[in-house]
Amino acid sequence: MAHPPQQQSFFTDTGFDSQQSVNMPQAEIDWRPNWLPLEQADALFTALREQVPWQQLPITLFGRTMMQPRLLAWYGDHPYTYSGLTLQPLAWTQTLFDLKARVEAQCHTPFNTVLLNRYRDGRDYMGWHQDDEPELGCKPVIASLNLGASRRFLFRHLARQEKREFLLNHGSLLVMAGETQTHWQHSLPKTQLPIGERINLTFRFVNPADE
Repeated sequence: MAHPPQQQSFFTDTGFDSQQSVNMPQAEIDWRPNWLPLEQADALFTALREQVPWQQLPITLFGRTMMQPRLLAWYGDHPYTYSGLTLQPLAWTQTLFDLKARVEAQCHTPFNTVLLNRYRDGRDYMGWHQDDEPELGCKPVIASLNLGASRRFLFRHLARQEKREFLLNHGSLLVMAGETQTHWQHSLPKTQLPIGERINLTFRFVNPADE
């Protein structure tokens, strides 16, 4: 993997551990509402909003093709396919490479890709789904970093009448591991409230298609 060109990083080690206990059956959730210090979260949000080549791409669901209700970008070492869409990776920037290393240290697991979603207002959303594509492997670890406006993030169990809700705030980190993707779906619903932009980064380890 080629390393990005060197530049000064604005990340430091001044964050603090703010883990909160999460009780969800057949799931492993690590929830840190204040994982990234405010000043760093602000700087990262501004940099990503201005520097990432955001796209709105079509997606196919239940035989119907539509434009995704958000903007996105895919960075990393391998392509990724979901819902009839194959994303070709952009090269790591120094900012994202440094952030990946920091998330890896927190999660004690390697990542080789990151999906960025930009929710422009309350009309942009993510429907119910599981991150269970074959290239993610068994029991994938997915780390979700949230920047900008706070949004509701919902879980629902596939076999039980159980739901959970988180308010994903600026600088928070939510990690899904274990059998979470096997037994739970998650979504980020629309809201009619006046709300600002949100950027979400989900770090993943994608196995190459030929392995």
